[in-house]
Amino acid sequence: MTSSGRVGMRVLLILLLLLPAAALAAPVQVLNLHFAPAANPTRLIFDLTAPAEYRIFTLGHPDRVVIDLDNAVLQSTLPAGQGVIKDLRSGVRTANGLRVVLDASAQVTPRSLLRNGSAGTQLLVDLYSHGPQSARQPVLTVAKAVPQTGRDIVVAIDAGHGGIDSGARGPHGVMEKTITLQIARRLAALVAKLPGFKPFLTRDGDYYLTLRQRIEHARAAHADIFISIHCDSAHDHYADGATVYALSLHGATSEHARLLAQRENDSDLLGGVNLSDKSPMLASVLLDLSQTATISASLDVGGLVARQLAQLGSMHRDQVQQAAFVVLKSPDIPSILVETDYISNPREAHRLQSSAYQEQIADAILAGVHRYFDQYPPPGTELAMEKVQRRQRNVPALAADSYDVASRNRGQ
Repeated sequence: MTSSGRVGMRVLLILLLLLPAAALAAPVQVLNLHFAPAANPTRLIFDLTAPAEYRIFTLGHPDRVVIDLDNAVLQSTLPAGQGVIKDLRSGVRTANGLRVVLDASAQVTPRSLLRNGSAGTQLLVDLYSHGPQSARQPVLTVAKAVPQTGRDIVVAIDAGHGGIDSGARGPHGVMEKTITLQIARRLAALVAKLPGFKPFLTRDGDYYLTLRQRIEHARAAHADIFISIHCDSAHDHYADGATVYALSLHGATSEHARLLAQRENDSDLLGGVNLSDKSPMLASVLLDLSQTATISASLDVGGLVARQLAQLGSMHRDQVQQAAFVVLKSPDIPSILVETDYISNPREAHRLQSSAYQEQIADAILAGVHRYFDQYPPPGTELAMEKVQRRQRNVPALAADSYDVASRNRGQ
Protein backbone atom coordinates (compact mmCIF):
# COMPACT_ATOMS: atom_id res chain seq x y z
CA MET A 1 0.00 0.00 0.00
CA THR A 2 1.36 3.46 -0.90
CA SER A 3 1.95 6.13 1.74
CA SER A 4 -1.00 8.13 0.42
CA GLY A 5 -3.18 5.04 0.68
CA ARG A 6 -2.09 4.47 4.28
CA VAL A 7 -2.88 8.09 5.11
CA GLY A 8 -6.31 7.75 3.51
CA MET A 9 -6.99 4.60 5.50
CA ARG A 10 -6.01 6.32 8.76
CA VAL A 11 -8.35 9.23 7.99
CA LEU A 12 -11.18 6.80 7.28
CA LEU A 13 -10.58 4.95 10.57
CA ILE A 14 -10.55 8.22 12.49
CA LEU A 15 -13.82 9.29 10.89
CA LEU A 16 -15.40 5.95 11.74
CA LEU A 17 -14.28 6.27 15.36
CA LEU A 18 -15.80 9.73 15.56
CA LEU A 19 -19.18 8.54 14.30
CA PRO A 20 -21.81 7.82 16.97
CA ALA A 21 -22.38 4.16 17.69
CA ALA A 22 -26.02 4.52 16.59
CA ALA A 23 -24.90 5.65 13.14
CA LEU A 24 -22.87 2.45 12.68
CA ALA A 25 -25.60 0.12 13.91
CA ALA A 26 -28.29 -1.17 11.63
CA PRO A 27 -31.58 0.69 12.18
CA VAL A 28 -34.11 -0.93 14.46
CA GLN A 29 -37.14 -1.90 12.42
CA VAL A 30 -40.68 -1.32 13.65
CA LEU A 31 -42.21 -4.45 12.15
CA ASN A 32 -45.73 -3.71 13.30
CA LEU A 33 -47.59 -1.00 15.17
CA HIS A 34 -50.93 -2.02 16.65
CA PHE A 35 -53.33 -1.52 19.54
CA ALA A 36 -54.04 -4.21 22.12
CA PRO A 37 -57.67 -5.34 21.70
CA ALA A 38 -60.15 -3.90 24.20
CA ALA A 39 -57.38 -2.65 26.46
CA ASN A 40 -58.04 -0.31 29.35
CA PRO A 41 -56.01 1.88 29.37
CA THR A 42 -55.49 2.21 25.61
CA ARG A 43 -52.31 0.26 24.82
CA LEU A 44 -50.19 0.87 21.69
CA ILE A 45 -47.63 -1.85 20.89
CA PHE A 46 -44.47 -1.42 18.79
CA ASP A 47 -43.07 -4.75 17.55
CA LEU A 48 -39.30 -4.17 17.17
CA THR A 49 -36.36 -6.14 15.77
CA ALA A 50 -34.19 -4.98 18.68
CA PRO A 51 -34.34 -2.64 21.71
CA ALA A 52 -34.35 1.05 20.81
CA GLU A 53 -33.70 4.28 22.65
CA TYR A 54 -36.94 6.26 22.87
CA ARG A 55 -38.57 9.31 24.42
CA ILE A 56 -42.24 10.06 25.05
CA PHE A 57 -43.80 13.43 25.83
CA THR A 58 -47.20 15.09 25.55
CA LEU A 59 -48.41 18.31 23.95
CA GLY A 60 -51.62 20.29 24.44
CA HIS A 61 -53.99 22.41 22.37
CA PRO A 62 -54.74 19.96 20.79
CA ASP A 63 -53.83 16.97 22.97
CA ARG A 64 -51.07 14.84 21.46
CA VAL A 65 -48.56 12.19 22.48
CA VAL A 66 -45.19 12.20 20.73
CA ILE A 67 -43.02 9.06 20.62
CA ASP A 68 -39.44 9.42 19.28
CA LEU A 69 -37.35 6.33 18.53
CA ASP A 70 -33.64 6.74 17.75
CA ASN A 71 -32.13 4.88 14.81
CA ALA A 72 -35.45 3.30 13.85
CA VAL A 73 -37.50 2.91 10.69
CA LEU A 74 -41.19 2.07 10.27
CA GLN A 75 -41.84 -1.01 8.15
CA SER A 76 -45.62 -1.18 8.49
CA THR A 77 -48.68 0.95 7.96
CA LEU A 78 -50.18 2.85 10.86
CA PRO A 79 -53.33 1.43 12.48
CA ALA A 80 -56.60 3.31 12.78
CA GLY A 81 -57.18 5.16 16.01
CA GLN A 82 -58.58 3.31 19.02
CA GLY A 83 -59.76 4.25 22.50
CA VAL A 84 -58.52 7.69 23.47
CA ILE A 85 -56.41 7.95 20.27
CA LYS A 86 -58.22 9.47 17.28
CA ASP A 87 -55.45 9.24 14.69
CA LEU A 88 -51.76 8.44 14.22
CA ARG A 89 -49.07 10.12 12.11
CA SER A 90 -45.41 9.30 11.54
CA GLY A 91 -42.39 11.05 10.12
CA VAL A 92 -38.59 11.15 10.07
CA ARG A 93 -37.34 13.22 13.00
CA THR A 94 -33.59 13.09 12.21
CA ALA A 95 -31.41 11.20 9.75
CA ASN A 96 -32.15 7.90 11.50
CA GLY A 97 -34.96 8.81 13.86
CA LEU A 98 -38.65 7.91 13.76
CA ARG A 99 -41.38 10.09 15.23
CA VAL A 100 -44.92 8.84 15.81
CA VAL A 101 -47.56 11.40 16.82
CA LEU A 102 -50.82 10.30 18.44
CA ASP A 103 -53.77 12.67 18.22
CA ALA A 104 -55.80 12.21 21.40
CA SER A 105 -59.45 13.00 22.13
CA ALA A 106 -58.56 14.00 25.70
CA GLN A 107 -55.57 14.73 27.88
CA VAL A 108 -53.62 11.54 28.53
CA THR A 109 -50.77 10.35 30.71
CA PRO A 110 -48.45 7.87 28.94
CA ARG A 111 -46.64 5.02 30.68
CA SER A 112 -44.16 2.86 28.75
CA LEU A 113 -42.27 -0.41 29.05
CA LEU A 114 -39.65 -1.96 26.74
CA ARG A 115 -39.83 -5.73 27.13
CA ASN A 116 -38.38 -8.91 25.65
CA GLY A 117 -40.74 -11.85 25.75
CA SER A 118 -42.18 -14.69 23.73
CA ALA A 119 -43.55 -12.12 21.26
CA GLY A 120 -40.06 -10.63 20.73
CA THR A 121 -38.94 -7.11 21.56
CA GLN A 122 -41.88 -4.79 22.16
CA LEU A 123 -42.38 -1.21 23.27
CA LEU A 124 -45.67 -0.94 25.19
CA VAL A 125 -47.22 2.50 25.57
CA ASP A 126 -50.23 2.69 27.92
CA LEU A 127 -52.35 5.83 27.58
CA TYR A 128 -54.42 6.82 30.61
CA SER A 129 -57.26 9.23 29.77
CA HIS A 130 -58.23 12.17 31.96
CA GLY A 131 -61.61 12.63 30.29
CA PRO A 132 -62.80 14.80 27.42
CA GLN A 133 -61.32 18.25 26.97
CA SER A 134 -64.64 19.95 27.56
CA ALA A 135 -64.99 18.25 30.95
CA ARG A 136 -61.76 19.86 32.15
CA GLN A 137 -63.04 23.41 31.57
CA PRO A 138 -65.01 25.36 34.21
CA VAL A 139 -68.68 24.47 33.78
CA LEU A 140 -70.08 27.42 35.81
CA THR A 141 -73.85 27.89 35.52
CA VAL A 142 -74.24 25.07 33.00
CA ALA A 143 -73.30 22.55 35.69
CA LYS A 144 -76.61 23.06 37.45
CA ALA A 145 -78.45 21.68 34.44
CA VAL A 146 -76.17 18.64 34.09
CA PRO A 147 -77.10 15.52 36.11
CA GLN A 148 -74.33 14.68 38.54
CA THR A 149 -73.19 11.08 38.59
CA GLY A 150 -70.48 9.63 40.77
CA ARG A 151 -67.35 7.98 39.46
CA ASP A 152 -66.53 4.30 39.73
CA ILE A 153 -64.29 2.94 42.48
CA VAL A 154 -61.08 1.82 40.75
CA VAL A 155 -59.73 -1.52 41.97
CA ALA A 156 -56.10 -2.03 40.93
CA ILE A 157 -55.33 -5.74 40.69
CA ASP A 158 -51.68 -6.72 40.56
CA ALA A 159 -50.78 -10.21 39.37
CA GLY A 160 -47.50 -10.96 41.11
CA HIS A 161 -44.32 -11.73 39.14
CA GLY A 162 -44.44 -12.21 35.34
CA GLY A 163 -42.12 -12.56 32.35
CA ILE A 164 -38.60 -13.54 33.36
CA ASP A 165 -39.71 -13.51 37.01
CA SER A 166 -41.70 -16.74 37.37
CA GLY A 167 -42.05 -16.49 41.16
CA ALA A 168 -42.40 -19.66 43.21
CA ARG A 169 -42.67 -23.04 41.49
CA GLY A 170 -44.86 -25.91 42.52
CA PRO A 171 -45.02 -29.58 41.56
CA HIS A 172 -44.89 -30.48 37.87
CA GLY A 173 -43.58 -27.05 36.91
CA VAL A 174 -46.62 -24.96 37.85
CA MET A 175 -45.48 -21.34 38.18
CA GLU A 176 -46.70 -18.64 40.53
CA LYS A 177 -46.80 -16.01 37.74
CA THR A 178 -49.34 -18.12 35.83
CA ILE A 179 -51.64 -18.73 38.79
CA THR A 180 -51.59 -15.10 39.92
CA LEU A 181 -52.51 -13.80 36.47
CA GLN A 182 -55.40 -16.26 36.21
CA ILE A 183 -56.78 -15.23 39.61
CA ALA A 184 -56.24 -11.54 38.82
CA ARG A 185 -58.20 -11.84 35.58
CA ARG A 186 -61.04 -13.64 37.36
CA LEU A 187 -61.12 -10.94 40.03
CA ALA A 188 -61.14 -8.22 37.36
CA ALA A 189 -64.07 -9.90 35.62
CA LEU A 190 -66.04 -9.98 38.88
CA VAL A 191 -65.22 -6.34 39.64
CA ALA A 192 -66.35 -5.30 36.15
CA LYS A 193 -69.79 -6.81 36.83
CA LEU A 194 -70.22 -4.91 40.08
CA PRO A 195 -72.08 -1.57 39.66
CA GLY A 196 -69.98 1.40 40.73
CA PHE A 197 -66.67 -0.48 40.46
CA LYS A 198 -64.04 -0.62 37.73
CA PRO A 199 -61.06 -3.01 37.54
CA PHE A 200 -57.53 -2.12 36.50
CA LEU A 201 -54.91 -4.81 35.86
CA THR A 202 -51.30 -3.72 36.36
CA ARG A 203 -50.36 -6.49 33.93
CA ASP A 204 -52.63 -8.49 31.65
CA GLY A 205 -50.06 -10.79 30.12
CA ASP A 206 -46.86 -12.68 30.81
CA TYR A 207 -44.38 -9.82 31.00
CA TYR A 208 -42.12 -8.31 33.63
CA LEU A 209 -42.90 -5.21 35.68
CA THR A 210 -40.73 -3.75 38.40
CA LEU A 211 -42.31 -3.33 41.81
CA ARG A 212 -42.21 0.45 41.44
CA GLN A 213 -43.85 0.25 38.00
CA ARG A 214 -46.78 -1.62 39.52
CA ILE A 215 -47.32 1.21 42.02
CA GLU A 216 -46.90 3.85 39.30
CA HIS A 217 -49.44 2.14 37.02
CA ALA A 218 -51.98 1.97 39.85
CA ARG A 219 -51.49 5.64 40.74
CA ALA A 220 -51.77 6.68 37.09
CA ALA A 221 -55.10 4.82 36.95
CA HIS A 222 -56.26 6.77 40.06
CA ALA A 223 -56.80 3.52 41.95
CA ASP A 224 -58.80 3.58 45.19
CA ILE A 225 -57.31 0.28 46.35
CA PHE A 226 -54.34 -1.88 45.33
CA ILE A 227 -54.49 -5.67 45.63
CA SER A 228 -51.39 -7.73 44.87
CA ILE A 229 -52.04 -11.43 44.22
CA HIS A 230 -49.39 -14.04 45.11
CA CYS A 231 -48.93 -17.73 46.00
CA ASP A 232 -46.83 -18.60 49.02
CA SER A 233 -44.05 -21.21 49.19
CA ALA A 234 -42.34 -23.02 52.04
CA HIS A 235 -39.90 -25.87 52.65
CA ASP A 236 -42.68 -27.55 54.61
CA HIS A 237 -44.78 -29.11 51.85
CA TYR A 238 -47.70 -29.46 54.25
CA ALA A 239 -48.02 -25.70 54.78
CA ASP A 240 -51.34 -24.35 53.51
CA GLY A 241 -53.83 -21.53 53.85
CA ALA A 242 -54.00 -17.88 52.87
CA THR A 243 -52.38 -14.83 54.48
CA VAL A 244 -53.20 -11.15 53.95
CA TYR A 245 -50.51 -8.50 54.36
CA ALA A 246 -50.46 -4.73 54.81
CA LEU A 247 -47.46 -2.40 54.99
CA SER A 248 -45.41 -2.45 58.18
CA LEU A 249 -44.43 0.66 60.10
CA HIS A 250 -40.80 -0.08 59.27
CA GLY A 251 -41.67 -0.17 55.60
CA ALA A 252 -43.55 3.09 55.94
CA THR A 253 -40.60 4.75 57.66
CA SER A 254 -38.14 3.80 54.91
CA GLU A 255 -40.59 4.86 52.23
CA HIS A 256 -41.20 8.14 54.03
CA ALA A 257 -37.52 9.10 53.62
CA ARG A 258 -37.47 8.04 49.96
CA LEU A 259 -40.58 10.05 49.11
CA LEU A 260 -39.27 13.15 50.84
CA ALA A 261 -36.06 12.87 48.84
CA GLN A 262 -37.93 12.68 45.53
CA ARG A 263 -40.69 15.20 46.24
CA GLU A 264 -39.06 17.81 43.98
CA ASN A 265 -39.52 15.40 41.06
CA ASP A 266 -43.03 14.22 41.87
CA SER A 267 -45.78 16.82 42.02
CA ASP A 268 -48.59 14.36 42.77
CA LEU A 269 -47.50 12.16 45.64
CA LEU A 270 -50.61 12.35 47.76
CA GLY A 271 -53.62 12.08 45.50
CA GLY A 272 -53.10 15.52 43.97
CA VAL A 273 -51.22 17.28 46.78
CA ASN A 274 -48.07 18.91 45.42
CA LEU A 275 -45.21 18.61 47.91
CA SER A 276 -42.59 20.36 45.80
CA ASP A 277 -43.60 23.80 47.09
CA LYS A 278 -43.91 22.74 50.73
CA SER A 279 -41.23 23.14 53.40
CA PRO A 280 -39.42 19.93 54.38
CA MET A 281 -41.18 19.89 57.76
CA LEU A 282 -44.66 20.39 56.30
CA ALA A 283 -44.02 17.85 53.57
CA SER A 284 -42.89 15.35 56.20
CA VAL A 285 -46.01 15.91 58.29
CA LEU A 286 -48.30 15.54 55.27
CA LEU A 287 -46.58 12.32 54.23
CA ASP A 288 -46.76 10.93 57.75
CA LEU A 289 -50.47 11.69 58.04
CA SER A 290 -51.19 10.15 54.65
CA GLN A 291 -49.13 7.02 55.28
CA THR A 292 -50.67 6.49 58.71
CA ALA A 293 -54.20 6.80 57.34
CA THR A 294 -53.38 4.55 54.39
CA ILE A 295 -51.94 1.79 56.60
CA SER A 296 -55.01 2.00 58.86
CA ALA A 297 -57.32 1.65 55.85
CA SER A 298 -55.18 -1.21 54.50
CA LEU A 299 -55.51 -3.08 57.80
CA ASP A 300 -59.28 -2.55 57.77
CA VAL A 301 -59.84 -3.83 54.24
CA GLY A 302 -57.27 -6.59 54.77
CA GLY A 303 -59.16 -7.82 57.82
CA LEU A 304 -62.42 -8.01 55.86
CA VAL A 305 -60.72 -9.88 53.01
CA ALA A 306 -59.12 -12.32 55.48
CA ARG A 307 -62.53 -13.06 57.04
CA GLN A 308 -63.95 -13.92 53.63
CA LEU A 309 -60.96 -16.09 52.67
CA ALA A 310 -61.36 -17.97 55.97
CA GLN A 311 -64.67 -19.31 54.64
CA LEU A 312 -62.75 -21.23 51.97
CA GLY A 313 -60.69 -23.21 54.49
CA SER A 314 -58.03 -22.81 57.14
CA MET A 315 -55.98 -19.62 57.07
CA HIS A 316 -52.21 -19.78 57.44
CA ARG A 317 -52.47 -16.55 59.48
CA ASP A 318 -55.87 -15.46 60.76
CA GLN A 319 -54.88 -11.83 61.39
CA VAL A 320 -53.58 -9.37 58.82
CA GLN A 321 -49.77 -9.46 58.86
CA GLN A 322 -47.53 -6.46 58.25
CA ALA A 323 -44.31 -6.46 56.23
CA ALA A 324 -42.18 -4.04 54.19
CA PHE A 325 -43.34 -5.21 50.76
CA VAL A 326 -42.38 -2.60 48.15
CA VAL A 327 -45.68 -2.96 46.25
CA LEU A 328 -47.58 -1.88 49.37
CA LYS A 329 -45.69 1.41 49.79
CA SER A 330 -47.98 3.83 47.98
CA PRO A 331 -48.64 6.63 50.50
CA ASP A 332 -52.13 7.42 49.21
CA ILE A 333 -53.66 4.07 48.11
CA PRO A 334 -54.81 1.44 50.64
CA SER A 335 -52.81 -1.62 49.60
CA ILE A 336 -52.90 -5.29 50.53
CA LEU A 337 -50.97 -8.36 49.40
CA VAL A 338 -52.85 -11.65 49.36
CA GLU A 339 -50.89 -14.90 49.57
CA THR A 340 -53.72 -17.03 48.23
CA ASP A 341 -52.30 -20.43 49.24
CA TYR A 342 -49.11 -22.51 49.20
CA ILE A 343 -48.02 -23.52 45.71
CA SER A 344 -45.32 -25.70 47.33
CA ASN A 345 -48.01 -27.96 48.80
CA PRO A 346 -48.95 -30.54 46.11
CA ARG A 347 -52.59 -30.64 47.21
CA GLU A 348 -52.92 -26.86 47.29
CA ALA A 349 -51.02 -26.47 44.01
CA HIS A 350 -53.61 -28.72 42.40
CA ARG A 351 -56.44 -26.62 43.86
CA LEU A 352 -54.79 -23.37 42.76
CA GLN A 353 -54.88 -24.59 39.17
CA SER A 354 -58.60 -25.27 39.43
CA SER A 355 -60.81 -22.64 37.80
CA ALA A 356 -63.45 -23.23 40.50
CA TYR A 357 -61.00 -22.58 43.34
CA GLN A 358 -59.58 -19.53 41.57
CA GLU A 359 -63.11 -18.18 41.23
CA GLN A 360 -63.75 -18.76 44.94
CA ILE A 361 -60.57 -16.87 45.87
CA ALA A 362 -61.49 -13.96 43.59
CA ASP A 363 -65.03 -13.93 44.96
CA ALA A 364 -63.77 -13.87 48.56
CA ILE A 365 -61.37 -10.99 47.89
CA LEU A 366 -64.09 -8.96 46.18
CA ALA A 367 -66.55 -9.66 48.98
CA GLY A 368 -64.15 -8.17 51.52
CA VAL A 369 -63.37 -5.18 49.32
CA HIS A 370 -67.07 -4.57 48.68
CA ARG A 371 -67.87 -4.62 52.37
CA TYR A 372 -65.08 -2.15 53.08
CA PHE A 373 -66.18 0.37 50.47
CA ASP A 374 -69.82 0.05 51.51
CA GLN A 375 -68.66 1.30 54.92
CA TYR A 376 -66.12 3.83 53.65
CA PRO A 377 -66.99 4.87 50.08
CA PRO A 378 -64.49 7.38 48.60
CA PRO A 379 -65.97 10.89 48.15
CA GLY A 380 -67.35 11.56 44.70
CA THR A 381 -68.03 7.92 43.88
CA GLU A 382 -71.37 6.44 42.91
CA LEU A 383 -71.30 4.33 46.06
CA ALA A 384 -70.83 7.44 48.23
CA MET A 385 -73.80 9.14 46.57
CA GLU A 386 -75.95 6.05 47.04
CA LYS A 387 -75.01 5.97 50.72
CA VAL A 388 -76.11 9.60 51.13
CA GLN A 389 -79.38 8.83 49.36
CA ARG A 390 -79.97 5.79 51.60
CA ARG A 391 -79.37 7.94 54.65
CA GLN A 392 -81.79 10.58 53.38
CA ARG A 393 -84.45 7.92 52.79
CA ASN A 394 -83.57 6.25 56.12
CA VAL A 395 -82.85 3.00 54.27
CA PRO A 396 -80.28 0.77 56.05
CA ALA A 397 -77.28 -0.61 54.22
CA LEU A 398 -77.41 -4.18 52.99
CA ALA A 399 -77.02 -6.79 55.71
CA ALA A 400 -73.45 -7.89 56.29
CA ASP A 401 -74.40 -11.44 55.39
CA SER A 402 -75.18 -10.40 51.82
CA TYR A 403 -71.46 -9.90 51.21
CA ASP A 404 -70.37 -13.26 52.57
CA VAL A 405 -68.94 -15.69 50.07
CA ALA A 406 -71.09 -18.54 51.35
CA SER A 407 -74.31 -16.68 50.57
CA ARG A 408 -73.36 -15.23 47.17
CA ASN A 409 -75.71 -16.35 44.37
CA ARG A 410 -73.53 -17.13 41.40
CA GLY A 411 -76.52 -17.65 39.19
CA GLN A 412 -77.29 -13.92 39.04
